[in-house]
Amino acid sequence: MEPLRFPDNPLFRGWGSPMRTESTIEGLEITQGEIPAGLEGTLYRNGADWQYPSGRDDDIFIDGEGMYHMFRFEDGQVSYRSRWVRTERYELQKSARRALFGRYRNRYTNAPEAREANMGTANTTAMFHAGHLYALKEDDLPYEIDPDTLETIGRTDMNGQITAQCFTAHPKVDPITNELLAFSYQAKGDGTKDVVFYLFDAEGRKINEVWFEMPYAACVHDFAVTDEWIVFPFFPLITDMDHVKAGGTYFQWNPDQQTHIALVPRYGDAKDIRWFTGPTASAGHMMNAVREGTKVHLDVCYYEGNCFPFFKTPQGETTKPVPPFLTRLTMDLARNDGAIEKQRLLDVSCEMPRTDDRYQGRPYRQGYVIVYRAADGSSSTGRFDLATGELDTWSPGPGDTVQECQFVPRTPDAAEGDGWLLVPVARVSEGRSDLVILDARDLAAGPVATIKLPVRVRSTFHGTWVPRETMESGKYPYALQAA
Repeated sequence: MEPLRFPDNPLFRGWGSPMRTESTIEGLEITQGEIPAGLEGTLYRNGADWQYPSGRDDDIFIDGEGMYHMFRFEDGQVSYRSRWVRTERYELQKSARRALFGRYRNRYTNAPEAREANMGTANTTAMFHAGHLYALKEDDLPYEIDPDTLETIGRTDMNGQITAQCFTAHPKVDPITNELLAFSYQAKGDGTKDVVFYLFDAEGRKINEVWFEMPYAACVHDFAVTDEWIVFPFFPLITDMDHVKAGGTYFQWNPDQQTHIALVPRYGDAKDIRWFTGPTASAGHMMNAVREGTKVHLDVCYYEGNCFPFFKTPQGETTKPVPPFLTRLTMDLARNDGAIEKQRLLDVSCEMPRTDDRYQGRPYRQGYVIVYRAADGSSSTGRFDLATGELDTWSPGPGDTVQECQFVPRTPDAAEGDGWLLVPVARVSEGRSDLVILDARDLAAGPVATIKLPVRVRSTFHGTWVPRETMESGKYPYALQAA
């Protein structure tokens, strides 16, 4: 067989060097502080690693096999485990002992024996709902994961309830109602304009399903929810199947196309969808959406251009990278012109927005972000106060970087923002990681506790916190504090 050798490019150097390793560590060292009393449960994270080198020079960071991570908090100690998600793609490559899949999401560049395989990597998000844990990637169905061992149980359509060919990587689990809100785009296959919204109850039973078409075959990585409306933004990263079949990229940036936003009724049907249009832009991640009278506000990390420059224009042009800024897009149902109003909320570039999950789709004040890199190479975790405009930050130090944070309420009915932020930290110069606990009310005060990992948590995109009682009951115990 050919020798395995990763290409010498920045994607695979330094911190990006593939780990390709599963780890189990019982009892991580706590190098500073102590675990807060009552912090009992599990932080799950999901990200991409590389099983085998592709032999190509056009790999992108969002590709790679799913690597699932677990930090279990129990009786003042924390244990760690990481495991590959055994997708169909992973198993095929394991048997072949080489890479079989070509360009990102382009089956026409795969090896012949992988042309008809399910291509999903299950590498983006961890989701827990109705007693089940899943690994998600938006071009495939979910993979169920054992919540204690992280062994892969298997690919699932949730007992036949997912009628689309794939499922979102950004579901919203409402920890107050215990409902699951989710969707699929290009839901009837590669390059289709079909979108479907799903609503599942606390027991995992589907209670609403709404199908409709988007204006073009877009990339719809994330969406947002309110009490009455589901917010679907469509940005012009578009799939052209002729280009794909010729071996090209799965998405292309189309700067001549507008942004479209659909408001879909949470408990209604497609006939009541409202449409809005705005300038060309893009975004990967939504912070939150809120209904205010006839207005629906969408708070998003907004790029005034192409958020993925490695996807070129149809003319083959590479677009200039643009920074994302936290921006409010407003759709007024009382207006008849379908215009989108835009207001920048924060003049500091940021990404990977999170909230106190109890306030998803509800009026809220606190948001949490990764503040982009400083001159010393570091990035910071930030807390943004929407009422005052204040940004409170914590940096791990020169050259070190943070990954997306996870908010955990201090108690099930604590006030909004009263709790902890769990932050994976890349100790770049040391080639290993930490998990840091911050007081979400005062990031600048520094860590409440620092948990040392002797291994590198190379890359995680998104995750979820599951309280110990939720693991046992399948239901979140959270409540909103009375006004």
